[in-house]
Amino acid sequence: MRARLAALFTGAALAVAALSASLAHAADEEPLKLVGRTELPGYSGDFDHFGVDLKGDRLFLAAEDHGTLEVFRLSTGEHLKTVTGVETPHSILFMPDQNRLLVTDSGSGMTKILDATSYAVVGSVKLTPGADSVGYDAPRGRLYVVTGGKDVDMKDCYLEEIDPTTGEEYSKVHFDSNHTEALAVEQQGDRIFINITDKNFLAVIDKKTGQVTAQWPIKEAEQNAPIAMDEAHHRLFVVTRKPGKLVVLNADSGQSIASFKAPERTDEVVFDKANGRVYVLGGEGYIGVFQEDDPDHYSELARIPSGVAAKTGILVPQLNRLFVAVSPGEAKTGAAVLQYAVAPRP
Repeated sequence: MRARLAALFTGAALAVAALSASLAHAADEEPLKLVGRTELPGYSGDFDHFGVDLKGDRLFLAAEDHGTLEVFRLSTGEHLKTVTGVETPHSILFMPDQNRLLVTDSGSGMTKILDATSYAVVGSVKLTPGADSVGYDAPRGRLYVVTGGKDVDMKDCYLEEIDPTTGEEYSKVHFDSNHTEALAVEQQGDRIFINITDKNFLAVIDKKTGQVTAQWPIKEAEQNAPIAMDEAHHRLFVVTRKPGKLVVLNADSGQSIASFKAPERTDEVVFDKANGRVYVLGGEGYIGVFQEDDPDHYSELARIPSGVAAKTGILVPQLNRLFVAVSPGEAKTGAAVLQYAVAPRP
């Protein structure tokens, strides 16, 4: 049985590599090149999201099912430390001015605030249970946190607006949904876009009023979950899970611009502003790379081999690096963090 599974994974990897080479044949080089891999033996379950301390040369990873926060050297990928004191961590916000880490935690101890030097828990934020995905409004210094839902046996979800430095809550938006996923927050505008996954629509929220101003159905597929945004060109990139598709939407009207086959079991989609690319990270074993030819035209650029269950990641544009977490729970192949060099757009 193991031999058969190994043959299947090998065949899938070869197929992905062949298709990637075909898609990128006309390019001078592939858009992503694997330049490092950090093995994490002894882990089980899934990883969730990353955080970055650029000045301190640190990369943080929420080991959701392992109940830890993992710390790496950003420049090399070297594993530096395993931090305990969290239960079920999901998303990470590093606050350099306070030298603090805010870690959303769906465990009973709620969302944690850690000292970023000692990694001691120095505070908590009392949100609705089930804190998970976040979106940060940097100009206003506000953090939006998705809470509630089926993972904590709740029939409803919420989007809670807090000051991450003090934990003060400013607003709370209710959704008649037990599965609300990722969000995109305008930095120069007043809107938040959030995937209502079990209802198959994208909700638009006015930051000033806390009201839902639109509900845009995702017609191409079901279970819309990850989302990214090209704010300058008013475009949204929504990825579905049933089946895996990338859907490009007009952020002003909700109109579909384009759609493509995307990796299955995706937990992260990343927009590369400098190169006009979209990276879709999925559990199928490859990264889907899509080119924004212009705001109304898109094309599939490459399928870059990654690993089964390589579902979350973070782009660090200052280093031209994309980091991807390989979760060991799904493939039983061992945990790892992959590091890709990002090639500039020709």
